[in-house]
Amino acid sequence: MAKPFKTLDDMGDISGKCVLVREDLNVPMQDGSVSDDTRLRAAMPTILELADRGAKVLILAHFGRPKGQKNPEYSLSKITRPLTAVLGRDVQFIPDCCGQAAVDGIAVMRPGDISILENTRFHAGEEKNDPALVEAMAAIGDYYVNDAFSAAHRAHASTEGLAHKLPAFAGRSMEKELDALQAALGEPVKPVAAVVGGAKVSTKLDVLNNLVAKVDHLIIGGGMANTFLHARGVDVGKSLCEKDLADTAEAIFDKAEAAGCTIHLPYDVVVAKEFAANPPSVRTCNVHEVAADEMILDVGPAAVEALGDAIKNCRTLVWNGPLGAFEIAPFDKATVALAKTAAALTKEGQLTSVAGGGDTVAALNHAGVAADFTFVSTAGGAFLEWMEGKELPGVKALMA
Repeated sequence: MAKPFKTLDDMGDISGKCVLVREDLNVPMQDGSVSDDTRLRAAMPTILELADRGAKVLILAHFGRPKGQKNPEYSLSKITRPLTAVLGRDVQFIPDCCGQAAVDGIAVMRPGDISILENTRFHAGEEKNDPALVEAMAAIGDYYVNDAFSAAHRAHASTEGLAHKLPAFAGRSMEKELDALQAALGEPVKPVAAVVGGAKVSTKLDVLNNLVAKVDHLIIGGGMANTFLHARGVDVGKSLCEKDLADTAEAIFDKAEAAGCTIHLPYDVVVAKEFAANPPSVRTCNVHEVAADEMILDVGPAAVEALGDAIKNCRTLVWNGPLGAFEIAPFDKATVALAKTAAALTKEGQLTSVAGGGDTVAALNHAGVAADFTFVSTAGGAFLEWMEGKELPGVKALMA
């Protein structure tokens, strides 16, 4: 099936051509070393394919928040050695992403060479999508490849502007992400279930409002579930709860009912009097039996079993946020159990499962099932905005 965007397959002969590749190299550092190279590994397929096809690969990326000023602390020169190690190829560093310094650096490159250009955010025009900076960056390249979905929700010079100035293509990581998102909510196989967890309803209002019109089953977990339970007249004790959003929760119930979407809330819960690892006061009870001095910290086993049954009847699953306070035992049990059910169904070929968001990735890794999901997105803000139904500028520019 034809894709609505061009990929590396559409580039033709690029031998000797300068290809500007927008990657996400904004990796966490500890004591001068990369502490998690997930993003570097995600960039590998695109960079190596372009190099093997004889292109001069010019990597564009941001690093930290230098606020439009040159700052050695945020220089991408720090990433050349870690990326060299990941790629198994030499990676050069060019001290600017446009202008004479960039031209001079590119001049000594041969077909197949790979260079990282200096932090795009050293230019104040990057975050403003300044046409002058876009022109200056476009002047050093023949083609543009966007491989950074995690930065696609920002209309910056290197994520959006360049796509209008040079022939633009999606890199392999971007392509994989867009294919997965299309399968999850764009044109999913129905029935569709969504798990939305997290502490506060207020941070996920747009997500919930978008999803109730698109999915058949909406599973609400985390502190958010308490707000919905409160709206339905349940006393949630001293649980985290946004009581002022009761009317908002009711409006979402009404919208779901009109759309034929079933909202699932826990009917048994795990409670404790203090939020600590394995506190003596932990117990499982019906949601109507939460004491005034107790807080709900996880979904109970009976509810998890019922949620598993609901997912078994679905063909597509979108997951964002944990069901409970999964960072601390024993309040990780519900998230782990449901994640394992989803992973098993995915492995059996019965479910397309797409998950994303920082806490979600951590929770699925904790459950040991991240590799068994169809796709796990590491893009936090961009994934959330996609779940909210918003248009992502970096993606839209590739569709033009």
